[in-house]
Amino acid sequence: MISATLVMVGVAGVCGVILSFAARVFHVEQDPRIEEVEGCLAGANCGGCGFAGCAAAAAAIVEGRAKPNACVVGGPETAAKVSEILGVVAGTAEVPSAENPCAGGHRAQVKYLYEGVKSCRAQFLLYGGQRLCDIGCLGEGDCVRACLFGAIRMGPDGYPVVDKNRCVGCGACARACPKGILEVRTLCERLLHFNREDECLAPCRQTCPAEINIPLYIAQIRGGDYEGAVNTIRERNPLLLSCGRVCPHPCETNCRRAIEDEPVSINQLKRFAADYEMNSGKRFPVPVAPPTNHRVAVVGGGPAGLSCAFFLKRLGHEITIFESMPKLGGMLRYGIPEYRLPKKVLEWEIDGIIDLGIKVRTNVVFGLDLDLTSLVAAGFDAVFLGIGAWKDSILGVAGEDSKGCYKGIDFLSGITSGKMVPLGRTAIVVGGGNTAVDCVRTLIRLGVEKVTILYRRTRSEMPANEVEIEAAEREGADFVFLAAPVSVKVDAQGKVTHLEYLKMELGEPDKSGRRRPVPVEGSETLLETDMIVTAIGQSPDFSFTGRTQSRLAQLKTTRWSTVDVDPNTLQSNIPYVFAAGDAATGPSLVVEAIGGGRRAARSIHQFLTGEEVANEPGELGKKLIPETIFEQVKGIERKPRSKMVELPVHERVHSFVEVDQVLTEEEALTESRRCLFCGRICYTQESPISLPEEEGILKTGT
Repeated sequence: MISATLVMVGVAGVCGVILSFAARVFHVEQDPRIEEVEGCLAGANCGGCGFAGCAAAAAAIVEGRAKPNACVVGGPETAAKVSEILGVVAGTAEVPSAENPCAGGHRAQVKYLYEGVKSCRAQFLLYGGQRLCDIGCLGEGDCVRACLFGAIRMGPDGYPVVDKNRCVGCGACARACPKGILEVRTLCERLLHFNREDECLAPCRQTCPAEINIPLYIAQIRGGDYEGAVNTIRERNPLLLSCGRVCPHPCETNCRRAIEDEPVSINQLKRFAADYEMNSGKRFPVPVAPPTNHRVAVVGGGPAGLSCAFFLKRLGHEITIFESMPKLGGMLRYGIPEYRLPKKVLEWEIDGIIDLGIKVRTNVVFGLDLDLTSLVAAGFDAVFLGIGAWKDSILGVAGEDSKGCYKGIDFLSGITSGKMVPLGRTAIVVGGGNTAVDCVRTLIRLGVEKVTILYRRTRSEMPANEVEIEAAEREGADFVFLAAPVSVKVDAQGKVTHLEYLKMELGEPDKSGRRRPVPVEGSETLLETDMIVTAIGQSPDFSFTGRTQSRLAQLKTTRWSTVDVDPNTLQSNIPYVFAAGDAATGPSLVVEAIGGGRRAARSIHQFLTGEEVANEPGELGKKLIPETIFEQVKGIERKPRSKMVELPVHERVHSFVEVDQVLTEEEALTESRRCLFCGRICYTQESPISLPEEEGILKTGT
């Protein structure tokens, strides 16, 4: 017995020595921060963070494999405590949430009948699943079963519906989906996401320069959720009141309903939602991320600058807008007349953006009062140029600078600013774009008896919005087509008396695709007039870059007098300088400037946070997804489109009162029901039809 005990003691001693030696050789010190971080976490061991309990999550956070806000139960306060331990910035306080972009469900066509195990993963292994759409939901509910918080359910239409109030953004549903449909993102991540080729995008969404989720906000209007509709629009466009009034709605050109009927009045519905908020007596809350301590100078307070400032501010950056004019708005304020966009409406919209905490300095001219050097010296980390296109193009004919001759943008901005412009009995406006038509309709309202628009091509080639041309016709404007100015005739006092022009005929198409106007020899004609307004185009004015030896002189511009930027990132040759809107594209649509401002905001955010300044792989850009463009849309019942309510001509031509009126709630609800709620290839059929795909469908089992 004694010998056995001695043996055991000896063995224990040897083992102790060995273990002691091993501990010294293989000793691994645990980072003491892991225990501290674990102490901050919720302690629920729920696995919602994607790790096997709070201890594993704490280790992953300290090792950099997870973010400080990984704990989905603890929320922003826990993230702040963890960040303090690690000595880092907590980042966005927004809780990520899941979203299901697929709205096919029972509408989705099938390529075979599936009678196997009721699991998306099992069904997916069989030819990718039964649904015809390659990116559509399979509807077996794997995501529902994976959610530990009861935040997702199968909706009545056959696709998962997320309860944002319950969702903690753990990502379990996304990991369970074999097709990768469900996504978990914060609001800020959604704000700076751009359309991709592999997404469920209706044709209208692909055509919208701002990439608004059009089917969703129309569905929200249909359901009476007007605040939700406003928030959906504002994820992409902070100037929804203005766009609802002046956007030529390119989204409607590819509306599927238009193939068999008339397009849905998408823009009128946008205006309805926007006006609802303005008239509700309150502003819907706009969340803003915590400060990042990065500062950005936005030069130019037009639609591109306001859009860029809005999205950067929501990402937590400190923004200052520098504007050369007395008030913000750019062309929205100084180039679009009151009867199209009332200034009180614009003021309300701009105030909502500035009230997020954006600083503003007006009456400061870039290149004169400040430049890149002074902005960098003042502590700005990046600069956005949204200086617009304020330089009017000239005719290049004799006498165009005579008394009574004006340039389009100068004329409109002068009227907006209250400048007294001498008027005559008759006026001629040269040009065929929106600025020209705005000048014509403004002159009519100012009391000019006869206003003529002179254009070198025909009516069908006029680039102005068709609705604006029709409005000018109804208001009494005269049109002279196929006419090119030759010279301006003046009297002894140098005052304009006539415009001489050559008659034209259309030749072969030019680079724009329009037939080139060719002069008819010997066709000189005199047209009597008291004043001439030239509105044949604008361009940005970068003349100041040639007058300085500072960093600004190195900014590259194009032969079209625009900032030379990367078309995907909108970054210039100076790494911290970005540009969008008319300054980068030349004169274009307001909604194009808004979309460009958001794209520039993403690139600036990447630059500030040390990420690679680049677009996401597979971004759609201005392309269309071929399979989403149909030649026919079966199962459509013709329904009348809601008509725009306008002030009668005899009332509106004597004042600058807004012409276009907003839809009533009843009209908006009726129009919203015309929307087919299109997905990539799904849409709502209004009458029963026999689909060829349903004939001879294969049947499969386990």
